[in-house]
Amino acid sequence: MDVYQVGGSVRDDLLGLPVSDRDWVVVGATPQEMEALGYRQVGKDFPVFLHPKTQEEYALARTERKTGPGYKGFTVHAAPDVTLEDDLRRRDLTINAMARTADGALIDPFNGAVDLAQRRLRHVSPAFSEDPVRILRVARFAARFAPLGFEIADETLVLMREMVATGEVDTLVPERVWAELVRALGEQRPAQFFEVLRACGALRRLFPELDQLFGVPQPRQHHPEIDTGIHMMQVLNRAAELSDDTRVRFAALLHDLGKGTTPPEQWPRHIAHEARGLVLIEALCQRFRVPNDHRELALLVAKYHGVCHRAAELRPATVLDTLQALDALRRPERFELFLLACEADSTGRPGFEKRPYPQAALLRRLRQATMRVDAGALAAAGLKGDALIQTIRRERIKALRAAAIQEGLSGDDTLG
Repeated sequence: MDVYQVGGSVRDDLLGLPVSDRDWVVVGATPQEMEALGYRQVGKDFPVFLHPKTQEEYALARTERKTGPGYKGFTVHAAPDVTLEDDLRRRDLTINAMARTADGALIDPFNGAVDLAQRRLRHVSPAFSEDPVRILRVARFAARFAPLGFEIADETLVLMREMVATGEVDTLVPERVWAELVRALGEQRPAQFFEVLRACGALRRLFPELDQLFGVPQPRQHHPEIDTGIHMMQVLNRAAELSDDTRVRFAALLHDLGKGTTPPEQWPRHIAHEARGLVLIEALCQRFRVPNDHRELALLVAKYHGVCHRAAELRPATVLDTLQALDALRRPERFELFLLACEADSTGRPGFEKRPYPQAALLRRLRQATMRVDAGALAAAGLKGDALIQTIRRERIKALRAAAIQEGLSGDDTLG
């Protein structure tokens, strides 16, 4: 049997990028022969084995034949007579369809190296259209390699549009969409993922709440970019600059979702868009079974980002109510994620990228002032029930007022 290094590790080696995982294809072997050599089978749909020492994945060379709709509608054939080129032909992009021999020689039957040099994402064969997940993968690779100047080949984008038109994208299951989405959020230029989906028509089918933001105007004095959809993309990329955490990036992506439902006669204003956005976020998260930690932060940012922007103008009681609604006193780590998403919204606009965001530091100090009120000591003094709750609240507002004065703010009806 022959073993070849394949896929992303070959691609990244050629690009000079760090490689953490290496995948291998085995040609001319059977599952029984692999197990006899100490490999442990882990693949359910096709034979994939873990190396007994390195634990790297070794897959038997295979072909796939379309037998039904969706990304699961395939019959897999893995046998010793499947060649390396057969295996590479079934892959999505030419840059992922290269291999190396044991002595390092490059095997490139579909000119992936040329496409790498020309910074082009191009499909290997017409079989690309048989798997709708490939639309998401191409969009994700576009987000990953956008900083290197990669673009999608015209013929590949045409094929993706045809897949959307024929309804192939509608067969995607929620879990797979979320898996690709959250990976895309982790890329350096995550907005490119959604821009590619929009270019091929898949954004309207998968994320209509996002698609309807494009073309919706906002006040020019606050938003030089005017278009709400463009604003969301700029905020998402700014969030990626501020934080690696996909929860922050997801919240930044959805923070103004409600503006897509503003009646046109109210444009460019968006009265009560925060409340409308909460309903849309809940629906999107339920549809794609989004984990609770991502959903909860997205809801908090959508509801309170405007309050955060006005931190220095708030009454002490409003500051306290906001901190409690954010559960900032008990969950400081999530509070920090909230502040990052709000900063991304504020600075994710043309000409605003380098502006400071003092609201975050102010709210951190006000939180600390609130924390200095010893609720345990008040309870030990004999206060109970509503009396204890009201006393704690009164003392915290007093502490916030004193902190505001220390900050150089009025400390009276408002902090500013």
